[in-house]
Amino acid sequence: MTTQFSIKTFDELTSVDIYHILRARSQVFVVEQNCAYQDMDELDFDCLHLVAHQNEALVGYCRIIPPEYNRLRSNLSAADTDSLNTAMSAIGRVLVLSQHRGQGIARQMMIQAIAHCRKKYGKKRPIIISAQTYLLSFYQSLGFVPEGDYYLEDNIEHVKMVLRVAKKSKVKKPPSGGSGVVSKVLGVLLLLFSLMFVAGLIYLMT
Repeated sequence: MTTQFSIKTFDELTSVDIYHILRARSQVFVVEQNCAYQDMDELDFDCLHLVAHQNEALVGYCRIIPPEYNRLRSNLSAADTDSLNTAMSAIGRVLVLSQHRGQGIARQMMIQAIAHCRKKYGKKRPIIISAQTYLLSFYQSLGFVPEGDYYLEDNIEHVKMVLRVAKKSKVKKPPSGGSGVVSKVLGVLLLLFSLMFVAGLIYLMT
């Protein structure tokens, strides 16, 4: 079944969109995970909301937090990335409804979110997430690297993870031994031809 993705600001969402988003977040993060916490926060107003639909029904969701509103910070040293001194965008509230899991929707959704962050906030700017630790390998497969110790967030174990752009390293081509030998042989032959030419001129002049 084809999954369609849309990204909207809070103001672009309809009241029906908001209802289905908050219902899905409550279903997964509060009811399914048996975690009583305040899901709705004022950060939603400043986020971009990525929704995955199948036949117009919400099947997955995540929100993108712009760098200027993101409170998560990396612990990595400035030497590890050129962009560390700038704020990072973040991806959060990542969910796929239980009946739609196993279809690769979460991976497609994260790829869409990462691509949008790269396009909107800069290709070299890192992206940070606060990941539930049982999903560690999933986020690692997308290129996120864990940093720091595990911590409890609403009594669920999390770890901070950062996605950085890999630095391109210039590969130096080793000098070819064969080409050096060929150059020397050609030089000797050129010298011989020059000597023969000079000798021929001297012979003709005498």
